[in-house]
Amino acid sequence: MHNIPRLFRFILIATGINLLIFFVLRFGLYWYFQTPTDPISSAELVQAFYLGLKFDLRLSLMMTLPIFLLGGIRFLSPFEYDGTRHFWLFIQGSIFTLILFFYFINFAHFSYLHKPLDASAIRFLQNFSISMEMAWSTYPIVWLSLLILTVTATYVYILNKVFKYFSDTLVPMHTRKRKMLLGLISGLIVIFGLYGKVSYYPLRWSDAFFSTHNFAPTVTMNPILYFLNTLKNQDVSYDMDKVKKVYPEVAAYLGVTHPDVNTLNFTRTVTPEKRFKKEPNVVVVILESFSAYKTGVFGNPLNATPYIDNLANNGLYFENFYTPSTGTARSVWTAITSIPDVEDNKTSTRNPLIVNQNTLINAFKDYEKLYFIGGSASWGNIRGLLSANIPGLQLYEEGSYSAPRMDVWGISDLHLFEEANSVLKIQDKPFFAIVQTSGNHRPYNIPEDNRGFTKKQISKKEAKNYGFQSSDEYNAFRFLDHSVGFFMQQAKKEKYFDNTIFVFFGDHGVNGSGKHMTPAQRQLHINALNVPFIIYSPKNLKHKKYSFAASEVDVLPTLASLAGFPHTNSTLGADLLNPNINKNRYVFTMAHGKPLVISTVSKNKMFSDNILNTKPTLHDLNSQTPRKDISKQNPKEAERLKRLTFGIYETIKYMRYNNKPK
Repeated sequence: MHNIPRLFRFILIATGINLLIFFVLRFGLYWYFQTPTDPISSAELVQAFYLGLKFDLRLSLMMTLPIFLLGGIRFLSPFEYDGTRHFWLFIQGSIFTLILFFYFINFAHFSYLHKPLDASAIRFLQNFSISMEMAWSTYPIVWLSLLILTVTATYVYILNKVFKYFSDTLVPMHTRKRKMLLGLISGLIVIFGLYGKVSYYPLRWSDAFFSTHNFAPTVTMNPILYFLNTLKNQDVSYDMDKVKKVYPEVAAYLGVTHPDVNTLNFTRTVTPEKRFKKEPNVVVVILESFSAYKTGVFGNPLNATPYIDNLANNGLYFENFYTPSTGTARSVWTAITSIPDVEDNKTSTRNPLIVNQNTLINAFKDYEKLYFIGGSASWGNIRGLLSANIPGLQLYEEGSYSAPRMDVWGISDLHLFEEANSVLKIQDKPFFAIVQTSGNHRPYNIPEDNRGFTKKQISKKEAKNYGFQSSDEYNAFRFLDHSVGFFMQQAKKEKYFDNTIFVFFGDHGVNGSGKHMTPAQRQLHINALNVPFIIYSPKNLKHKKYSFAASEVDVLPTLASLAGFPHTNSTLGADLLNPNINKNRYVFTMAHGKPLVISTVSKNKMFSDNILNTKPTLHDLNSQTPRKDISKQNPKEAERLKRLTFGIYETIKYMRYNNKPK
C-alpha cells in the first residue's frame, strides 16, 4: 500500500468518505418518501442503489479532481505546506457545503412537488421574495443551516486529519519511469470511475430510468448530476398563453371530440373495430437512413431494394410519408411518443425533464414488449425513454447477442434480424417488437457472414445520378434491404408469421438528388424526410397504395386501431386507415438549425417559415419551379397554413411536458 502514491491514496479515502455520506443521504430520501402501498421491488431497489453508487462515485471524483490534477505539483501539494493544506481544505469544504445544501433543497423540493429537483425549479427565483417567504414559513431554515455547518465542519476536520496523516508518511523513492507508470494507472482508474460503465457509452442519466416505478429513478439519481443534466435542456418549454390561443384551431384539426380551452384537452377516445380473429403480433422495423427516393418502388432504376419493393407492392404502402425531422434519436422519440422532437440543441431523448411519456405501445394490453438494437440503448439516451414508459420491456442490446460486434453501431443488421427472430419464434404470448437497424451508415461495413450478399460496383457518376454518394453507400443500402429479405424469409418459416403485422419505415432520409425525382423532391428539403412506410400482413391485409400525406406520429395510432385495441390518443397522431381521414391533410416537419424552420406538407402544397416568423413561404409541390414562393398569389391559404403550422408547433412544445402516463 505504501508504494501507491499518497495523493492517490488520499483520493481513495476521500472518495470513500464521500460515498458513505451520499449513501446515507440517498437512503434517507428513500426511507422518508417510500410509499408502503406501492413499494419498489427488492430487485429494483438493489439496482437503484447500485446505479446510485456509480453516480455518487462520479460526483465524488469530480469533487477531488482538482486535487488529483494539481496536488502533484510541489508548491500546490496538500502534504508539503500548511498554507496549501488550508487552501485545499477551504476548497473541499466550500464544495461540500454547496453539495449538502443542494441535497437539502432536493429533499424539500421532493417533499413539496413529489419530483426530484431539476432546472425547472429556477422559475421560483423569478419570484424570489415569495419563494423565500414560503421556505421560511415551511422549513426550519435556521436549524437546517446549523446542521449543514456542523456536518461540513466535521467533514473538514476529518479531511484535515487525513491530510496530516499523509504529510507525516514517508514518501517512497521511485524512478521517474515508475512514477509515470503509477501516475498513468491512477489516472486510468479515476477516468474509469468518471466513465461509470464497461460499455461503449458512459453512465448517463437515462440509466436511472430503468423501471416504470415512478419513485425508482428518484432513488437512483444523484440530485446534483441530474440537475446539471436538466440545466442543458431547460430553455425549450412552452408558452401557455400561446397554446390557448391556438388551441381551437389545433383541436379542430386533430378532431378532439370534447374540446376545452381551459383544460387544454387533446384526448380522443378510440374504439376500433376488430379486424383480426385473434390478437395479432406486431413487428416494427425502423430502417436507418432509408430515403424513399433510393428505393425501386419510388422509381429509382438502380434496383437497390428488391425486397422492400416487394413488401410495398404486396402490403399497405404510403408513398407520401414523412418523418418530422432528420436524426435517429429524434425519430425514435417521435415513433415512441407520437410527438415530434422540437428540442433545439440536442434531442428530446436527452432531456430528463420530459422522459415520462404516454406511449400507445401500452395500448397493446397483456403483450410481451421487446426492443432490439444492435448497439447500446445508452446511445442518444433512448434507454430512459423506453424503460421508463413501457412496463415489462425486454430490451436487447450489445451484450445480449451471440453475434460478434462489427463496428461502432454494434452487430450487423443481418445478425440483428437473426437474433430477433430467434427470440420472437419462442414467444408464447402476443408480442409487440421493435427492431432498430443502424448499419446503413458510415463506415458502411458489411460482415463476411452475410448470407449470400454480393456487392455490386457502380461508377460514382451513376451513383450520384440516382441519389447515392458512392458505390459503398449504394451497397450498404442494398445490404439493409438484403437483411430485410433474409428476416422475412426466416420469419415465414415460423408459426408467428401468419398472425403478425410487419411494419417498415425509415427513421429519416438524407438530402439527395436524382434524375428520377420531381423538381420538388430535388429542390426542397423534404426529400430528407420522405421515407417508405409499409404495413405488411399478407394473410390479413390486401395491397393498397395511399397518396395522402402521412407522418411518423401516425404510426402507433394506426397500429393500435388496426390491431383492434381501444385507446386514448393525446398526441398529434391519427389512424391512417380511418376511412374518414382527411385526404388533403397536412403533416408537420422541421429543419433543425438556427433558427428552426417549421413546415406543414400535404400531397400538393408546402408552407414553411422559421420560428422567428421572418421568412414565410408557400410552395406548389407539383410545379416545375417549386422553390418559387406563391404566398402572394394565395394569401388566404398562406395565412391559414401559417396559423396551422405555428399552432401545431406551440402545441408540440406543450404536449412534450403534458403527455404523462396516467
